[in-house]
Amino acid sequence: MMRYTVVPQNVCPTSISFTLEGNVVRDVSFVRGCDGNLKALSKLVDGMTVEEIEGFLKGNICKQRGTSCADQLARAVREKYEESKRV
Repeated sequence: MMRYTVVPQNVCPTSISFTLEGNVVRDVSFVRGCDGNLKALSKLVDGMTVEEIEGFLKGNICKQRGTSCADQLARAVREKYEESKRV
């Protein structure tokens, strides 16, 4: 089990933190951004696999940004999961 913090790109939150237990994501938290929405998102994805999160959230776009908080979470969990497999 590892805790990760990433800096998302082109969204309001300044960081996203989460724990990976194999490919299961737990304890997601965002710093800044739409507090209520991001707390709800964090609760909804708790216990999902990296693949499930990608399936639901990857590619969701916020306005003209080309990404969103949800999309950045999906990208972050995949990136850190792939890194954890190389160790």
